[in-house]
Amino acid sequence: MTDTALISFDRNLVESRLSAVERAARVADPVFGTVFTEHMVTVRFTEGEGWHSARIDPFGPIPMSPATAALHYGQEIFEGLKLYRTPGGMQLFRPEANAGRFRASARRLAMPEVPEGIFLAALEELAGADREWLPDGPGTSLYLRPFLIASEEFIGVRPAAQYLFGVIACPVGAAFAGGASPLTVLISDDYTRAAPGGTGTAKCAGNYAASMPAQARAAAAGCDQVVFLDAAQHRYVEEMGGMNIFFVYDDGTLVTPELSGTILPGITRDSVMRLAAAEGHRVVERPYSVAEWRADAASGRLHEVFACGTAAVVTPVGTVRSTQEEFRIADGAAGPVTGLLRTALTDIQYGRAADPFGWTRQLP
Repeated sequence: MTDTALISFDRNLVESRLSAVERAARVADPVFGTVFTEHMVTVRFTEGEGWHSARIDPFGPIPMSPATAALHYGQEIFEGLKLYRTPGGMQLFRPEANAGRFRASARRLAMPEVPEGIFLAALEELAGADREWLPDGPGTSLYLRPFLIASEEFIGVRPAAQYLFGVIACPVGAAFAGGASPLTVLISDDYTRAAPGGTGTAKCAGNYAASMPAQARAAAAGCDQVVFLDAAQHRYVEEMGGMNIFFVYDDGTLVTPELSGTILPGITRDSVMRLAAAEGHRVVERPYSVAEWRADAASGRLHEVFACGTAAVVTPVGTVRSTQEEFRIADGAAGPVTGLLRTALTDIQYGRAADPFGWTRQLP
């Protein structure tokens, strides 16, 4: 197989598919990331041979040795994007951007880069096979999870020589139980997500594993999410457990932490910035301290705060907690700018509005 878009998949589809009634029951109110479609895509890489053995098979276990490199040395990256039902069919949102970030993550972990053509073809292959799993309820979508793991059987500290690229899918509703209700967040004053020179800009499994103690502490404190600070001074807001963050001021200005090398460059983040600018808002990327957050909330200058990401979309933040204090953003309710940006984004994603940015990719 060549590393271009001109690839073909060996198809081994399930012999007996679920009935429409069974499928509808599973997608009626799915908990995010727990219900999976009937198929998965895999493509293999071997050093000296390149990408080969593209397949679509029934969803199921992946056979591997206990000595598989990914299990011992953490060479694993992933992406997350959604397939949306539109009035005319279905579409992806900025999949080329996900493909680009996937390649950047692979470079950081010394893994082979999946060419954009193979990445997109894999998404389309799975979307076509499991299109009946795409839900049609308000706010629902089919979440696609591309991943890449080191599959070579060896124990040793070096980049692997064999890899497995895969894509699985699950029908999803809102990421948070309250939908777009304001979140309560906990500032982590000891755990950090990433440090300069580390893997903060890569979407790799280790980053999320390292964030789990802080997220568990937030949940135990009755919070929805954790907010991480910079590793050097523990003063500046970086990002949340799985999403970026924005601050909206009384003059309509949006402030968000700059991409300093420790923050994941969110595709939803970039989309929000461009949508906000198109709506006439000034968008500023700069360091933003907890002290400034507290002072601006107390003065009333800070009108809104929201988180954004593929799963969260655009979700307001209402209450902020730390080990020393608790404060609210305005009256703790969702604000108009947050609502405007959420609507503008989702209208494009679901095909309810024109796409002036060329972000969407229609699928047959």
